[in-house]
Amino acid sequence: MLDAFILVLFMVIVGALIGGFTNSLAIKMLFRPYRAYYIGKFKVPFTPGLIPKRREELAEQLGKMVVDHLITPESLQKKVMNEDFQRDVTLWLTEELEPVFSSDKTVEEWLDILQIPVSSERLNEWLEDWISVKMTSAKETYTSRTLSETLPEKWQNKVSESIPTLVTFIATRAEDYFTSPEGKKKVKIMIDDFLKERGMLGNMLGMFLGNTSVADKIQPEIVKFIKHEGTQEILFNLLTNEWAKLKSMKLEEFIDRLPEEELIETAQSSLVKLVNIDGHLAKPLSHWLEPHKQSFFAIQLPKWVDRGTDLLSKKIPNLMEKMHLQHIVKEQVESFSVGRLEELVLGISRREFKMITYLGALLGGIIGIVQGFIALFIS
Repeated sequence: MLDAFILVLFMVIVGALIGGFTNSLAIKMLFRPYRAYYIGKFKVPFTPGLIPKRREELAEQLGKMVVDHLITPESLQKKVMNEDFQRDVTLWLTEELEPVFSSDKTVEEWLDILQIPVSSERLNEWLEDWISVKMTSAKETYTSRTLSETLPEKWQNKVSESIPTLVTFIATRAEDYFTSPEGKKKVKIMIDDFLKERGMLGNMLGMFLGNTSVADKIQPEIVKFIKHEGTQEILFNLLTNEWAKLKSMKLEEFIDRLPEEELIETAQSSLVKLVNIDGHLAKPLSHWLEPHKQSFFAIQLPKWVDRGTDLLSKKIPNLMEKMHLQHIVKEQVESFSVGRLEELVLGISRREFKMITYLGALLGGIIGIVQGFIALFIS
């Protein structure tokens, strides 16, 4: 009986050792040897190991698996449009941008940090060039046109409607002037000059009427003339006719009378002072951003993230196609040494490989038990 037990135990141990060793060897042969061995001209069977031998095919299949099943456009689109992802992006951007909004650095310093080749001198030069180009272009465009072709009809109607008001204004101011002491004095001086120019006849007329009486008599008549409806009608017709003539004149008639270079220089200097680029660039960035900080982070930034992720989601298929992700994975796997691949696979599946080895030993032991009982039965 003891001999039978020892025989069965021996069979179990031998079977377990053979099963465990066989599975362990099979696992090792997945990676080893790393290269082919030869005896003379004949290659040793099973060299190199399976993975070294099929490395290119493995790289190709891994790349295809990643693109077709792991990192797919649909999975990335789902991730990008996920609310948690968008919230994380918004929080990250908030943390990154808040120091910028509170920065004491000037706008010019930030331009230097970002290596943007913009300075106040350059911007002023650009502004001056822009004004010069625009004014020259406007001159070339409008010189052949009349004023009526250039001004909007609404403006022309405004001027026409303003003529009666202008007539009333001129008449009122003229009346006020000639009824004032200054106006009376001016009338007297004009009469004196008139009488002097007439020589003896003027002196006789002055002696006969007296200068003061002539001025006193003419001044009220001037006022009556100004207040007369006919005078205002004459003034209205005069202004209307002059406005009509102005509208029919070509702009070149006006422009040619203007000093073009001086006009451009004046416009340039005035606009440069008005815009004040130097002052704006010298102020801290927070001066411009701080007033909008709350609304930007509360409203604008989430909207931009939403629009940005939506746009990115639509472009993901095209981006993945342009990136050739499958080719990247293939090249990366091919660049690994066989030892590195072995470390990666064993690092992931070491426990499972051990279980396979133990399973081989278990099956070998079971086979040993069966063989032991068969041997006992036969004997």
